[in-house]
Amino acid sequence: MKSNVEGPMINGAAEQDVQLLGRVRRGDEQAMAAIYDRYSRVVYSVALRVLRDPASAEDVVQDVFLGLWRRPEGFISARGSLGGWLAVVARNRSIDTLRRKRPSEQVEEVYLASPFDLASEAERNTMMQRARTVILRLPLEQRKALEMAYFDGLTHSEIAEVTGDPLGTVKTRIRTALLSLRKELEA
Repeated sequence: MKSNVEGPMINGAAEQDVQLLGRVRRGDEQAMAAIYDRYSRVVYSVALRVLRDPASAEDVVQDVFLGLWRRPEGFISARGSLGGWLAVVARNRSIDTLRRKRPSEQVEEVYLASPFDLASEAERNTMMQRARTVILRLPLEQRKALEMAYFDGLTHSEIAEVTGDPLGTVKTRIRTALLSLRKELEA
């Protein structure tokens, strides 16, 4: 259940989004610019996380917002927040982009000498695997908040906006997840 303290702010943002989308349906470019300013960072971070290529992520951002401009009725406010919907659309478009970029030909294996200390690299990989295992055992809400903060680069406020959760809840989830991670890795 959401706290009453942050509920009106969330409802206010949702109402603003609905009003802006109404204006976009009528061809209002300023309303579209306001939506872009509000959500482009979230869309970009989701695309970048999936694609791991800034230029491709920028293309996805353009594609997502152009799609919203052309078909604003595609968003149905009763199903969730505009920010969350745009994040899902960005993720799906990014996955589609990855699928299109898959090489159609087999590439022969190439062996290269490694300039790195393989023992240190192996130790680092072992530690990363332990961290992944601990992260996967976290409760879903904590894991999602941690991933958005550290892998997507979202601020606590942006995570609260995307998830619809109160800011305090987001902060608590991230802190609890980090404490669990530290405890497991130090054991």
